[in-house]
Amino acid sequence: MNIFTKIIARELSLHADAVENTLKLLDEGCTIPFISRYRKERTGGLDEVQIAQISDLNDKMKETAKRKETIVKTITEQGKMNNELQRRIDDCWSATELEDIYLPYKPKRRTRAQVAREQGLEPLASLLLMQREQNPERAAERFVRGDVKDVSAALKGAQDIIAENVSEDEQSRQQVRSAFRRNATITSKVVKAKKDSDEAAKYSDYFDWSEPLRRCSSHRLLAMRRGEGEGILRISITTDDEECISRLRRHYVRGFGHCQQLVSEAVEDGYKRLLEPSIETEFAAQSKEQADDEAIHVFKENLRQLLLSAPLGQKRVMGIDPGFRTGCKVVCLDAQGNLLHHEAIFPHPPVNHRMQATMHVQKMLNDYLIEAIAIGNGTASRETKDFVNDVLSSFPGKPAVFTVSEDGASVYSASKVAREEFPDEDVTVRGAVSIGRRLMDPLAELVKIDPKSIGVGQYQHDVDQSKLKHSLDQTVESCVNLVGVNLNTASRHLLTYVSGLGPTLAQNIVDDRRDNGAFTSRAQLKKVPRLGPAAFQQCAGFLRIPGAKNPLDNSAVHPESYPIVEQMARDNRCDVRELMSDKQKRKSIDIHRYVTDEVGIPTLTDIMKELEKPGLDPRKQIESFEFDPNVKEVDDLMVGMVLPGIVTNITNFGAFVDIGVHQDGLVHISQLANRFIKDPNEAVRLHQHVRVKVIEVDHRRNRISLSIKQVEQ
Repeated sequence: MNIFTKIIARELSLHADAVENTLKLLDEGCTIPFISRYRKERTGGLDEVQIAQISDLNDKMKETAKRKETIVKTITEQGKMNNELQRRIDDCWSATELEDIYLPYKPKRRTRAQVAREQGLEPLASLLLMQREQNPERAAERFVRGDVKDVSAALKGAQDIIAENVSEDEQSRQQVRSAFRRNATITSKVVKAKKDSDEAAKYSDYFDWSEPLRRCSSHRLLAMRRGEGEGILRISITTDDEECISRLRRHYVRGFGHCQQLVSEAVEDGYKRLLEPSIETEFAAQSKEQADDEAIHVFKENLRQLLLSAPLGQKRVMGIDPGFRTGCKVVCLDAQGNLLHHEAIFPHPPVNHRMQATMHVQKMLNDYLIEAIAIGNGTASRETKDFVNDVLSSFPGKPAVFTVSEDGASVYSASKVAREEFPDEDVTVRGAVSIGRRLMDPLAELVKIDPKSIGVGQYQHDVDQSKLKHSLDQTVESCVNLVGVNLNTASRHLLTYVSGLGPTLAQNIVDDRRDNGAFTSRAQLKKVPRLGPAAFQQCAGFLRIPGAKNPLDNSAVHPESYPIVEQMARDNRCDVRELMSDKQKRKSIDIHRYVTDEVGIPTLTDIMKELEKPGLDPRKQIESFEFDPNVKEVDDLMVGMVLPGIVTNITNFGAFVDIGVHQDGLVHISQLANRFIKDPNEAVRLHQHVRVKVIEVDHRRNRISLSIKQVEQ
């Protein structure tokens, strides 16, 4: 068992065998969804979150191992490596501790201490540190030569060496770190020249702000750092300097006298000039990383909820991108999401062709047998929904009307993906198509858009972008594989996220489907160019073929388990299809009879669940929603009103709710529930329909404060 396994198991409180087997599976090229779903026996039933943690920690340790190689090479080339130092480096897996060990040997720019060493003043520094000299000036006289002009210069150079040694000493650094952990304060001040500028107004809360760093929430820290990046704020992290200097003096200064005074001055200089700025930078980076992690977690959870939003399913849909001056762009889609027709209507001011628009909508409803209508939630959304409801008031077989989030639709409509899909249509038509398709299947449509543009994040442009992308890609992959993908209708973009595939194999599948017709079995995937046995093993269980000859091809049962199901059917004197449809036959199966060295109870239990409800979509059913018809603008709001709303975004400080006034209101975390909650996701989910009470309307800052718990009370 290697050191990585032991450390990861200890860090995550997991069984070492489970960690070791998971690492082996990852090294073999298995994806996280595949391992979680089809290798439960080897991992002890670890879920996707745990496997992702193992993978991320493993990658981090690999980076640390590479860093150790660089450090050992550098120190060895300097001729300063010894057995004790090598042992310490070998045993160290803390990045901070490793850098502390390396710091005295780390190549650096030509410091004041380095200049003093080149002048031969290191022995004088050692003499001063021993603090036995009664007359340090006399001792310094021996070092006055060359560039060292006098005794004062010699002593100053020796102090520079002591100051740098103090700043690079591991124990000194740990002492100061400890003080920062206990007492660090983050302070934000406005840059006076920018105070009255328009761009500074949004940072007014932080013009003169100070709080303990450990209590600073991620959204406040990221807001301050953004203000700093824009040149509006100055941020500092400080601790009790006098306490730190006093502690260091107690460690380095022994007794009283002139020599001790020189050492004391050097210690203070080392702290203020070198050590304190270094630890401040370290804590600034750590706090930013922690804030990034929290913001990424919020974004991940929101994205997961958004991707797993309830789908309408395969219905003929009218998609409407609403607007006033430029009109409403209307598209009609078939049940597979293909564009059948598009046109613009102008029911609103300033054009006001309401009668003509009514006739056109009624004709489209009849001509294309529309079953549902999706209206974007942007400008003129409520007015357009009122217009559509008027049109439908006398329409037989009234289609259901839904309001759909437009976030990211404009990004999609101008993207390469949209141009490939609709090369002959303009961006307005593509945007309306995206709105219509989002109603049918949010997951299939949203995977085409950069997650950062979907509008459910918190400071997503301020966090570590590579870490954000890695995390969001994992989330999209998890959601796609959780739901499963129709092999014969999925776009290249959706197939890209299927376990074991990727852009190239996804395109090859689409090309094969175009050239040879629809797939009738999963086994045909093996004929797709470059889709070898390893890729087939990873992807097959997540791809569905409705109407396939083998009903298991439309389930989450992996092809490697087909023989087990077939044996179960034979033992029950029936075929697989009959076994799947006959509850009594399934109940009679004793799964323990089918346990082998490779297949255990976890896999067999999953198989039985799948036989009961093959290919079950884990997403909920879609619900229609109506805003309060009497409230359409912020000016219509009054404190105390109770209104219906839709949760549009969740942050770690609360949830934003659309109440139909073109400005989302905030339900602070303290107003979400009648109990203490640490995470808003404990109380609400994205796109949830809620009832909220208006508790404040700030017209100057255009802010609306809402409460859910007061409605519940």
